[in-house]
Amino acid sequence: MTIRSGHARFFLVGLLLALLASCATDRMSDRVAADVPLWLHFRNGAIHVLFRRELTASSRTVGEAYERGRAEIDPVHSRVFVGSSDHGLYALRATDGSSIWRFETLGMVQSEPTYDKELDVVYFGSNDGALYAVRAGDGGLLWRFDSGAEIARKAVLSGDTLVVANAGDQLFALNRRTGKTVWATHRAPALGMEIAGYAGPCVASDVVYMAYSDGHVEAYNVADGSEKWSPIDLSAEAEGISSSTGPKYLDVDTTPVVATVELPSGPTSVLFVASYAGGVVAVDANKGGRVWSNEKATGVTDLMMWSQPAHQPSSFGRYAGGPTVPAQHILFASSASTGLHAIDPTNGAILWRNPVPDGGITAPVQIAGAILVGTSRYGMFLIAVDSGKTIDGFHVGTGFSQTPAAYGDRAYALTNGGVFVGMSIYPRVPQAN
Repeated sequence: MTIRSGHARFFLVGLLLALLASCATDRMSDRVAADVPLWLHFRNGAIHVLFRRELTASSRTVGEAYERGRAEIDPVHSRVFVGSSDHGLYALRATDGSSIWRFETLGMVQSEPTYDKELDVVYFGSNDGALYAVRAGDGGLLWRFDSGAEIARKAVLSGDTLVVANAGDQLFALNRRTGKTVWATHRAPALGMEIAGYAGPCVASDVVYMAYSDGHVEAYNVADGSEKWSPIDLSAEAEGISSSTGPKYLDVDTTPVVATVELPSGPTSVLFVASYAGGVVAVDANKGGRVWSNEKATGVTDLMMWSQPAHQPSSFGRYAGGPTVPAQHILFASSASTGLHAIDPTNGAILWRNPVPDGGITAPVQIAGAILVGTSRYGMFLIAVDSGKTIDGFHVGTGFSQTPAAYGDRAYALTNGGVFVGMSIYPRVPQAN
């Protein structure tokens, strides 16, 4: 895709206080109206809960309940694959959430599975340190790769190569059919304090992009692991930005995002990453040079590019020859400390920012022309991309730490209480009186 410069109401049971106040413009001046309620209930909501079912085995719950990762959708066979803290990966029917099979591991499954439609195989990581390949039809084990440390980020397919990272700052390229190592690389752990998280790999144009806990970003050839350009150190800039009195979290825990950006010099492949203390950074994906930085969006743990294609003029009757609506693209950055940021990917300007409630926010997902995002204590919300205003939301007793998965107008997520929820996003048709 090519990116050019360009730049939704609450629905919720009223038992909670304060959340997601909409924000204004690129000056980050948050707008909070104290004289109107922050929780509103509208009859004509856009989020429709299709089903909910208890999934996680309560007997396996240890400590505070959280379900992380993200589900994977197989739209052809109407299946959803989702991991759980009860050590299992589940294959569920997308229509009603009923079980097809369950695969048991030695640790919590808090990763995002990867579905290989050509082989009909699911790859997923576990906190036991292993990456598993199982048959999507019946959950039968094909191979298991022991990485030596927790795997919670999504493995990425590139031809016959499967690229995966673990919590030990190790990156592996595996043969997807056998699980054998093609190449591997490792960076020494950072010195000092780190946020409890880590990045996953991004693959674009036969290049693997990876960020590490020591604040470095690297690019490798997917075929042999050779470096494409010299590592970029984001920790030095973060050192200058972060407080001199408080702890300095210099790690880069966001999975990189790559897109083609229309810069003054022409279309450029840009890599977007975020240093926890240093903010969001755009880097030339081919050369490694910095394009822009935004130091205000700190504490970012997830990035997502929202895209809307251009709408061409009408060719029907009297409407023929109407205006062309240009493509629109926005980079979203999720931070538990500074909120949900909408960023212009061409220059790093903040279009709007929503502060978030206590407990944090998931990565957003694009759906029905908007974004869907979960909050760890207050439920799920549908947000307008142009303003940051809330279109709709719902709460099921516990919040969401798992990023929702979406396909078409359907979305799925597992609550922190272990309830699997299926949703549909569409405006309700007004009923005739």
